[in-house]
Amino acid sequence: MLQTSAAGLLPEQCRAARAFLNWTQDTLAERAGISRSTVRGFEGEHHVLHRTTEAQLVRVLEDAGICFLNDSRQGPGVRLRRPEVGLKGSKQS
Repeated sequence: MLQTSAAGLLPEQCRAARAFLNWTQDTLAERAGISRSTVRGFEGEHHVLHRTTEAQLVRVLEDAGICFLNDSRQGPGVRLRRPEVGLKGSKQS
């Protein structure tokens, strides 16, 4: 199994985040300003990302509502952030 990149993004997290957002590799690449082959190679565990590329991916995914979960006993993961605006009765903390 390929190791995480410098800041800790795993290929599995990237694939899961795209699935939550219903994004293709092309969509993620375009929004992050990187090539599709970079996304494909990373998600396919063929190479690690440069720190700047990883930061771009993380920023774009977080801006779209993805929260990255730290490695814990159950392992790292991702989840969608609950929308803060427009939901009746939603609580903001």
